[in-house]
Amino acid sequence: MHADDMLTPAGVWTALRGPAAGSRSVRAPRPAARGGAGRAPAPRRPPGGRGGGLRGLHARARRAWDRPLTAYYLVLGGSLLITVLGLVMVYSASQIKALQNGLAPSYFFRKQLLAAAIGTVLLLAAARTPVRLLRALAYPLLAVSVFLLCLVQVPGIGETINGNTNWISLGGPFQMQPSEFAKLALVLWGADLLARKHSKKLLTQWKHLLVPLVPVTFLLLGLIMLGGDMGTTVVLTAVLLGLLWVAGAPTRLFSGVFGVTAALAVLFIKTSANRMSRLECIGATDPGDHDQCWQAVHGIYALANGGWFGAGLGASVEKWGELPEPHTDFIFAITGEELGLAGTLSVLALFAALGYAGIRVAGRTEDPFVRYAAGGVTTWITAQAVVNIGAVLGLLPIAGVPLPLFSYGGSALLPTMFAIGLLIAFARDEPGARAALAMRQPGVRWKTMRRRVKKRPSGER
Repeated sequence: MHADDMLTPAGVWTALRGPAAGSRSVRAPRPAARGGAGRAPAPRRPPGGRGGGLRGLHARARRAWDRPLTAYYLVLGGSLLITVLGLVMVYSASQIKALQNGLAPSYFFRKQLLAAAIGTVLLLAAARTPVRLLRALAYPLLAVSVFLLCLVQVPGIGETINGNTNWISLGGPFQMQPSEFAKLALVLWGADLLARKHSKKLLTQWKHLLVPLVPVTFLLLGLIMLGGDMGTTVVLTAVLLGLLWVAGAPTRLFSGVFGVTAALAVLFIKTSANRMSRLECIGATDPGDHDQCWQAVHGIYALANGGWFGAGLGASVEKWGELPEPHTDFIFAITGEELGLAGTLSVLALFAALGYAGIRVAGRTEDPFVRYAAGGVTTWITAQAVVNIGAVLGLLPIAGVPLPLFSYGGSALLPTMFAIGLLIAFARDEPGARAALAMRQPGVRWKTMRRRVKKRPSGER
């Protein structure tokens, strides 16, 4: 461009805009070699520095959570890991107890393994049972549970263990605790009752929300309290409140039911010296007079001995006669001593994942029965875990309930694994989950791969 052309308006515009497209007179400078003066500037980071990475991580986690099979894998994987880890800890925590009773070291482990095998069959059966059949089984299961709870109180049939008369002998070393099956019966019957009233649009009336759900639940609570099992009554009360909450009970009604149950709980605690002594052991650091807080204090000792990563599997000191019930109610304390804080946090994370998946299943389904049943099962498992772990940590009174899927006890494991099978079935029926599972079948995948092979050019593998 000549100097005279620069004086024209067109020349000024051309100089500001740069060379025209296709012009060879001016070339863009190439970036210099690494370390040279003409190095291209580095791209700018997004504003916020680390905040962008956290936002990206949050977005990826949210996308993973929104996938159709997330709840299915959380329920299946979380329950499997809890059960397997529970078998390992039952074997480790029960060896000394078995030897003290003159039994083989693996006695309790073999019984728990048998219960886990039967529970797996129940889990698979529940996962394949249609919802219509589950609803048909609700009333018979409730009737059988009430009959067995009444049978427990018959002299000569019911057995007393640790001050509670809640067992029926099945012959030999096998026993059954009907109150554990009452939890499953209440969930299925309550879900079916509320679903039928929902279809008739009766849940807007407080009478239909309370009757007959609350009276029948109080009947179960009364039969269980005749045997002195305060811990199971707390879990059943939590299931009742969970069903009312999922059904959308008004705050006043929900608070009223909660207040009545709390008043009854205070009455039962005040009238029992044993329960009052357990209440006084909350946060205790000394066994006290007559060693009334011995179990609570030694549970804290076991957790303190574990430290960050534990003393090692099988290396617990408290299970050598110092801590009562190391393989049942206080197995979480032995887990903390042998696996440390890392092990106990892992167990808590698995229960949190299981509870979170149950909440998602209850929130995404369009079937009222599935919503109420999933909410009831989730409340049952999480409330029982909170009561057990809270007692071990000294935050709650010792209630005598096992840690779900983890503690020793076939009567608790069998109905819990059946309930997990229900959650698996409900999670598989989420919107989009069934289609995603169908795409993962071998036949569908093979047909898809075969179609893709035909479209590839010849000679390419």
